[in-house]
Amino acid sequence: MSSTKNLPSNPAGITGQLCSWITSTNNTEIPEDVLERAKYLILDGIACAFVGAHLPWSETAARALLKMEPQGQCSVIGWQGRQLSPMAATVLNSTFIQGFELDDYHSKAPLHSSSLLLPALFAAVQSAYSETKIFTGAEFIKAYVVGCEIGPRVGMALHGGDLLSRGWHSGAIQGPSAVAAATASLLGLTSAQVESALGIACTQAGGLMAAQFGSDAKRMQHGFAARNGLFGTLLAQEGYTGIQEVYEVPYGGFLSCFSQGASFEPKSLPQELVSELGSRWEIEGVRVKLHAAMAALHGTIDCVEHLQKTKPELFDLGNLGNIESVVTRHGKAAYEHGGWIAPTDKPLSSLGAQMSIQYAAAAQLLDSEVLMAQFGASKLNRPEVGELMAKIHPKHDPSIDVSQDSLFTTYVDVTFKDGTKASHMVAAARGIDPPCSNEDIVEKWRALTRDVLDEDRRDQIEKKVLSLDTLSDVLDLMPLLEGNVKCPIDVA
Repeated sequence: MSSTKNLPSNPAGITGQLCSWITSTNNTEIPEDVLERAKYLILDGIACAFVGAHLPWSETAARALLKMEPQGQCSVIGWQGRQLSPMAATVLNSTFIQGFELDDYHSKAPLHSSSLLLPALFAAVQSAYSETKIFTGAEFIKAYVVGCEIGPRVGMALHGGDLLSRGWHSGAIQGPSAVAAATASLLGLTSAQVESALGIACTQAGGLMAAQFGSDAKRMQHGFAARNGLFGTLLAQEGYTGIQEVYEVPYGGFLSCFSQGASFEPKSLPQELVSELGSRWEIEGVRVKLHAAMAALHGTIDCVEHLQKTKPELFDLGNLGNIESVVTRHGKAAYEHGGWIAPTDKPLSSLGAQMSIQYAAAAQLLDSEVLMAQFGASKLNRPEVGELMAKIHPKHDPSIDVSQDSLFTTYVDVTFKDGTKASHMVAAARGIDPPCSNEDIVEKWRALTRDVLDEDRRDQIEKKVLSLDTLSDVLDLMPLLEGNVKCPIDVA
């Protein structure tokens, strides 16, 4: 009787199969290269948290949460002596990781895995820790991999980038499922409890992409999702029940609601949730950013960079004034996300710039890079940036939409005043295809933290994270994450 109570309501259904896999999967069933990759992605997420911890908008969020929430048991990354409740710490640490558009993303089903999973998993470890309950690094990695698997599958069941093109913040929609799965795996919930955790998480899903137009809330929306997923798990752990068969129930279910208005038929693909589960690993679709901007801008940056390298005489700084127009072409999701025209009657914010194809192209043309400095106060609203942005015209190219694998395909056509033309196309930006290597991630970690952490602390964290599978207690890592860090740049 008790074993039946531990089963999902319909073990043969889509949700039931997912729940059974989440509870049964262990490290021996996960390929070694997947477990190894997870450690590097965790390192990348921690780097992004440190970079974001003391940015102005992050400090605003921290002040608010530290004022409204009582002292708790969960660490605030990059802040000395500050601890919050599991929910509040999860929101705030996620906001740091999402703080500067440097964190990972999934190439087919857009979401930012580390900003969802790491804050919730750290909070779950610290809130559940006791003398008799210690979480190993191997358990932490396994739970992280589970979350990396579930979030993208939920997105692909809704046609990947289609959610984004319809105005939903896709990661905030997919994120609660990913976090509920990961934290339920870490805490050892039964399949029935996992079903409740997912059901509670999914009913809280939400996020509007209008937040990208200068709103600080854009930085926090993955934090809302992470909090909601953890909340679902902790409630379910105590026996609180959630929606059964939440993904496939036809009235008011997750897929039936969020597929409304879909651009494709059928409007949802429930089988994507379980197709090749345990043999095709979605962590292989997690990509690491090489530019400090929203992922849909990276193709534009790479196109411009290619033209600068192959036609240096045309793209010399002294010749930029001779550009007549720059036309960039994108699929619908990328265009809707980044193709908006920046207003000319007010300054551009750092967030708005990081979401703007116009700004990304102009910054690359002027500085030959789009990194943190390009969004600092000294560079953001330069007159020469505005002059170039006025010549840059993002367009939606419906022919790109024919393939769902062309989410990041980008064309850039530059016309000069004398009629000279220069064009380039990328099917996917660097970091998408091919993905960053583990060595690339370590280089990025060291570069991002060079002016944020002292060298000894940086080296200790790097060593612990890259040997996380041998760590007997994840809490050994936390003191290194808690100490104060510096803000990397003077941002606007």
